[in-house]
Amino acid sequence: MSDPIATEIKVRSKSRLLEVSFSDGSRFELPFEYLRVHSPSAEVKGHGPGQEVLVLGKEAVGVRAVEPVGQYAVKIVFDDGHDTGLFTWRYLHELGREQAANWERYQKRRLSALNPQ
Repeated sequence: MSDPIATEIKVRSKSRLLEVSFSDGSRFELPFEYLRVHSPSAEVKGHGPGQEVLVLGKEAVGVRAVEPVGQYAVKIVFDDGHDTGLFTWRYLHELGREQAANWERYQKRRLSALNPQ
């Protein structure tokens, strides 16, 4: 089975959401902050396992542009200057499918970083 392909992408600036529809019929509303802190860039993911960076303070981040990259991805240009990392259709679909678990994991890491014991 092949990966779903994004069929429509809408930037909802006021609600700070990226709405993505896929060829399999799924549709996700992905908050800008969620996308920023889960960027596939080396700045966030690191260059290997265990090198991930916890990104904080992106609650009000906006999106300046969503630029197509071939037929397989988009580059999201955030208003904090971050514009590296390609969001492939597969990765965007994964972020949508796993949004609740990813967000919960991020919030736990964030709280732990802000309130060290």
